[in-house]
Amino acid sequence: MSRIVATEVALALVRDLTRENGPLLFHQSGGCCDGSAPMCFKVGDFRIGSRDVFLGMVEDTPFYMGAAQFEYWKHTRLVLDVVPGRGAGFSLESPLGVRFLIRSEILTTEEIEVLGEPAAGPLPRP
Repeated sequence: MSRIVATEVALALVRDLTRENGPLLFHQSGGCCDGSAPMCFKVGDFRIGSRDVFLGMVEDTPFYMGAAQFEYWKHTRLVLDVVPGRGAGFSLESPLGVRFLIRSEILTTEEIEVLGEPAAGPLPRP
C-alpha cells in the first residue's frame, strides 16, 4: 500500500525519462502556477528540504511533497498520470508536449492507519 501510485502511461514516461536522464525524483509543492503540479527532475537538480514529505516510489523514483501541501492531501492516495499539453516550468516532460498530473482517491480510515505518518526530508543515500 502506498500514498502514491501511477497509471501505466505515467510509468512508461518515467521509464523513458530515466533512460534519457538517469535517476529522477518528483516533487509537488503547494506554490502558485506549476508549483501545484508534480514536477520531475534529475537527481541533483532539485534539493529536497527537511520538511518535504516522502510519499513513496514511482518506478524506482522517489516522490516528495511540500509539508504544507501534504496537510491538504494527507487523506488521499495520489495517482500520477500524464495528459497532453505543455506545462510551464522545468519538469523534464515539458518538451515532449505532455505533462504530469495528479488525480486523487480518498483513503479509508483503515488505509490511513496502515500507512501511518510519512517520513520527512530526503531519503538517506546508500
